[in-house]
Amino acid sequence: MNPQADQFLTLVRNPYKFGLFMLQKLPAAYFSGLKLKEVNTEKCVIAIQPNWFNKNPFRSVYFACLSMAAEMSTGILAMMNIYRRQPAVSMLVIKTEAEYFKKVVGPVQFFCKDGENIQLAVEEAVVSHEAVTCKAKSIGVNPKGEVVAEFHITWSFKVKNT
Repeated sequence: MNPQADQFLTLVRNPYKFGLFMLQKLPAAYFSGLKLKEVNTEKCVIAIQPNWFNKNPFRSVYFACLSMAAEMSTGILAMMNIYRRQPAVSMLVIKTEAEYFKKVVGPVQFFCKDGENIQLAVEEAVVSHEAVTCKAKSIGVNPKGEVVAEFHITWSFKVKNT
């Protein structure tokens, strides 16, 4: 593991620092109750529990909050690979695709296991100095092990102009 990724993982694994980051930079994610459950170079798991902020009038978790959790499970892996990188690399969501299979009325965890693919895309962007895209998959699973939603988040990585 590269030292920057190790530093990034140390930061995000600290619940206080990560909570402060979300409150400052992603307040909707903070108030929606997104929690980082697990992260390493290959995988990220984000949990969401129904609360006053993320429920819709039908007593289920609002689809946008599910989308936030799915995006975050892929985005943390992307951020880890661009953290303090020289040359600096930008990241941007350019496409989202989603399928919903079950109504979400309880806790859900979103799993992304595309860390290696994201790392390869960032490395290619650095070498080529061209925008490179990577489609990452995030699967939402309830406590019974049932898949409730599946997301495909397409990221673009590009070396920043200096």
